[in-house]
Amino acid sequence: MKKPFVPRPYGSSGSTFQGRNRPQEKARAHKINEEIRVPQVRVVDEDGKMLGIMTTFAALDLANAEEKDLVEIAPQAEPPVCKIIEYGKFLYEVQKREKEQKKQQHQQLLKEVRFKWRTDTHDFDFKTRHAKEFLDDGHKVKATVAFKGREIVHQEIGLALLERFVIALADHSKIDQPIHPEGRSLSVTLAPEKAKKKPV
Repeated sequence: MKKPFVPRPYGSSGSTFQGRNRPQEKARAHKINEEIRVPQVRVVDEDGKMLGIMTTFAALDLANAEEKDLVEIAPQAEPPVCKIIEYGKFLYEVQKREKEQKKQQHQQLLKEVRFKWRTDTHDFDFKTRHAKEFLDDGHKVKATVAFKGREIVHQEIGLALLERFVIALADHSKIDQPIHPEGRSLSVTLAPEKAKKKPV
């Protein structure tokens, strides 16, 4: 019989976050561990590698086995995207990015990538890589799926494509404007989550 999952206390395994024993100064921006109530999640590891869709119980079990936390990083996705990482380290990375972004003081531009409602995998991956570069350079990215003529009746295909786009960039961005119709197109706007890349 499988041993039942027991959530690991926050802050173990060297984490600087003290969890329940620390006075909560403000509400957390991310749900972690047993706070994640949805039945399924899409999981990525600490390096951003996609581990696939699994039950939340299985994801928690995997995080516990690695002595790390399960952190919800994209609650708007379907299913939500969660990352296996020590929550203290995750907080440190977020805070470091925010400080570096404040130091940038560079002009933020709105970059646009456009998809056809029937976009093949190569074109999708190519444009998504460019969008990631824009986000890492500190710019917002607007992704648009345009429909011509009777293509407008296939909006569900465009919606699925933009949801896939959001998921692919979940670890590099946050949603600035959710998916919405604009005339004969669907659009979503992402804002950078990480600091601008520095030359090596």
